[in-house]
Amino acid sequence: MTWANASWRTPAFWCGEHVPELPRPPCQHVPYGNTGGTRWGSGKGQPVLSTHAPQAAQAVTLPTTLDEAVAALAAMPAAVPVAGGTDLMAAVNSGQLRPTGLVGLGRISEIRGWQYQDGHALLGAGLTHARMGRPDFAALIPALAAAARAAGPPQIRNAGTLGGNIASAAPTGDALPVLAALEATLIIAGQDGARREIPVSHLLAGVDMLRGGELIGYVRVPLLHAPQVFLKATGRTGPGRAVASVALVLDPARRGVRCAVGAIAPMPLRPLEAEQWVARLIDWDNGRAVVPEALTAFGEYVAAACIPDPTPGVDGSVPELPPAVLHLRRTVAALARRALGRALS
Repeated sequence: MTWANASWRTPAFWCGEHVPELPRPPCQHVPYGNTGGTRWGSGKGQPVLSTHAPQAAQAVTLPTTLDEAVAALAAMPAAVPVAGGTDLMAAVNSGQLRPTGLVGLGRISEIRGWQYQDGHALLGAGLTHARMGRPDFAALIPALAAAARAAGPPQIRNAGTLGGNIASAAPTGDALPVLAALEATLIIAGQDGARREIPVSHLLAGVDMLRGGELIGYVRVPLLHAPQVFLKATGRTGPGRAVASVALVLDPARRGVRCAVGAIAPMPLRPLEAEQWVARLIDWDNGRAVVPEALTAFGEYVAAACIPDPTPGVDGSVPELPPAVLHLRRTVAALARRALGRALS
């Protein structure tokens, strides 16, 4: 019997009934990598097929408390913490990262919810985007809920977490401009139960980094009880990575406006002068009214602050922005104008 006339298409072949034994090509077992895997080949000049890809042995720890997770990281300095794994697994699959150990955070229930604390919301770093997108959370922090709903398709929202979005610090992270506009702070868990608090903007800017064995435990967000808006532009229809995003919140108690622009720089940008300028134009005592021309001017102000004109040359001439950059500036201006308009409406 040969491979050509084998009756592999008949039901008898699949059901395990009597079928003549099929011939197998000669093979040899060859040690492969460091994992004891084998590869099959028929000699010189023949294709070689690996039974599995070689990879280093990995240690996986699954703590149930935040302090246990910190202790596990201290015991394995080279280990990588993982919650949803949406960014980590992409790096592993592309060959950019080969962790020697993993500390899973999915079983730590204390960081998967939130609580009220002194006029703030204390958000666990393990909150998923899907959970933050629900109506009860949207009533608490509308802009963060909107960013969570725009984070990607359902499989990403169900797995990705708030802490992972901060720790990966990807420029396109949707939650980052919202946290910057809200002036949120991070509660960092260290060894022996130590806790310290830093502004989220300091971590994103590299001013204050996570130390060895530390984890983001909670995010403290002020409850402003005022309109908040998050908008983003993508390069395609439907969920996708942001080309530009804008988060805007009103602070009636301070009579202020806070705005952060994401995705156009390594970290969210705060146009502070534009915020102060437009806050003076708002009639806070009369329904937060503002003239329509101020909305357009605010958008242009924000865009120019985040994407400034090129430096003049030696002869004093100012070169034009490239078309792609000019389009990005117009996108930011439109997002900022619409965000302020919706917040004031």
